[in-house]
Amino acid sequence: MANYYSSDFQLGVLGGGQLGKMLLTETRRYDIYTAILDPSDEAPCKVGSNRFEQGSLMDFDTVYNFGKTVDLLTIEIEHVNIVALEKLEQEGLEIHPSPKVLKTIQNKGRQKLFYKEKNIPTAPFELFSGIAELKEAVNQNRIQYPFVWKSTQFGYDGKGVSVIKNEEDLAKLSDGECIAEQFVDFEKELAVIVARNKSGEVTTYPVVEMEFHPTANLVEYVLCPSSVDSAIEDKARKLAINVAEAYGSTGLLAVELFLTKSGDILVNEVAPRVHNSGHYSIEGSYTSQFEQHLRAILNLPLGSTKNKVAAVMVNLVGDENHSGPVKYEGMEDLMKMEGVNAHLYGKKETRPFRKMGHVTIIDESITEAREKAEKAKNSIKVISTN
Repeated sequence: MANYYSSDFQLGVLGGGQLGKMLLTETRRYDIYTAILDPSDEAPCKVGSNRFEQGSLMDFDTVYNFGKTVDLLTIEIEHVNIVALEKLEQEGLEIHPSPKVLKTIQNKGRQKLFYKEKNIPTAPFELFSGIAELKEAVNQNRIQYPFVWKSTQFGYDGKGVSVIKNEEDLAKLSDGECIAEQFVDFEKELAVIVARNKSGEVTTYPVVEMEFHPTANLVEYVLCPSSVDSAIEDKARKLAINVAEAYGSTGLLAVELFLTKSGDILVNEVAPRVHNSGHYSIEGSYTSQFEQHLRAILNLPLGSTKNKVAAVMVNLVGDENHSGPVKYEGMEDLMKMEGVNAHLYGKKETRPFRKMGHVTIIDESITEAREKAEKAKNSIKVISTN
């Protein structure tokens, strides 16, 4: 086994955002040399990495040349140049998740076709080359309101996803390849994070429940443990493992799920990396998702995924009326609350609904943690100094 600790080994990470920043906490703890590539000179990972390079993640030469300088490559964002990764892999570089997995997942159309091919339960859908084709399907009554429109590429944090209820909504959509998905009248939105190392060892974190912001369409609260019964928990974890095995992924795979009102579980979409739904694990679990990702991609023994305590994660997002240099109001009030842990991502500029940080509330009781989460959310504002 390679010597990763306090050695010449170099781990490369494509993407230098907040997920990378939290991963760096673990690479620092184990003294694993980490190089980061990110397009922004103000990326959160610029401070904390051993080596930081500024450059486009979608440019072939930039990604290829960066990959030639490291011993193993991973990602913290899916939108990277796959052709460069394929060439690096052919030349012997170890990459997790593999370019093959990334290629399928980074396009939501390919991702949905993959579930269909593998008989993985997911909402019925149709793939379209553009808006004209979609409108024709609506006019022919093949697609009926309401439905969920998803751009097949570059969607994140609620962007590139809309519930289309009428012609007016349809007229607002941007052109490009997309999918129209049958609207699922779900009971709850759940997520399961699966860890899988190269040896095939697999484990899952407990099922978490996600509550979404009504207008921003991004996760507002993550609750662990969820309120589902043990039979649903078991079913969700088994389905998530099946998805990870179908992909053959190494590292973490976050599987977002719908629990329908009839008790069925459908795969919504996946992310082949550390994920917003697992941030609670930093304080709430024996092994954080960030340490677990390292263990998995380095083919080390996987850590315990058990909860130490109940945990609720609250996303800190930019106030919808503010853009500009960031200012956090109410941090002192937050710090007075027992069991409340704030994480600020190091982004200097705020804008409406931009993820700027998160707060994890831990408590023996999930009910108490949820109540404190509401107070925590109301006590802090992410505004601008303008």
